[in-house]
Amino acid sequence: MSPVKAGAKAGGVASAAKPPALQPIDRETLWDRAYAALREALLTGRYEPGHRILLRDVAAELGISLTPVRDAVNHLVAERILRRGTGGQGGGAVVPEVDGAQLRQLLIMRAELEGRAAFEAAAHATPDDVAMLRGLLADMKRLIDVDGHQGYLDVHRRFHFHIYALSGMEIIEDAIETLWLRCGPVLNLVLPEYVPYLKRMDYHAEAVEALARNDAEATARAIRCDILEAGRYIQALLERGRA
Repeated sequence: MSPVKAGAKAGGVASAAKPPALQPIDRETLWDRAYAALREALLTGRYEPGHRILLRDVAAELGISLTPVRDAVNHLVAERILRRGTGGQGGGAVVPEVDGAQLRQLLIMRAELEGRAAFEAAAHATPDDVAMLRGLLADMKRLIDVDGHQGYLDVHRRFHFHIYALSGMEIIEDAIETLWLRCGPVLNLVLPEYVPYLKRMDYHAEAVEALARNDAEATARAIRCDILEAGRYIQALLERGRA
């Protein structure tokens, strides 16, 4: 034993405690933040088809560095939600264009999955759930008349996904969200011309009343009709716009 250590032990003087180690910064948290923000923007129709997403712009908005934003964009590209921009990874990404044939396929899948989730949700809907959905429905009717329809698509998404969450089928809910990520930009593109249709057809209200009765068949039918009939209308708008 060295004289210093021996003296310290003999004199009863404790050696200085080692300071606690610094906790590493969780880089995954920043990646999650960027990924969640981009998904939210796509789900609510913030970006139209063809919109170029620049890494530096997203990083500046979120107040983080480029690296987690690049990782989030790469993940969305791998999921085929975004398309790689020109210039490789440094060029950001582009929101893909969706033609009528692709939209038809997306809507067929949505109708099947969302109809099934709505069917299962009917067994679990409580009066509180019905009251919440009626409130969201009232917000949707109000926002559709606001200039630019700001906020409509966000409330619309919350309405639908509250129903799907009641199903308790998380895997199907995740698949539905992925389909919405690909449809969201199209809805934003056609929303101004789509407004008259929204005011004429009200399958949302039918779904709420069916849930209030715990009528699974009627709930599923209302959701499927909402998707498929709206889809046909949107397809016609897209085809007319391209023509």
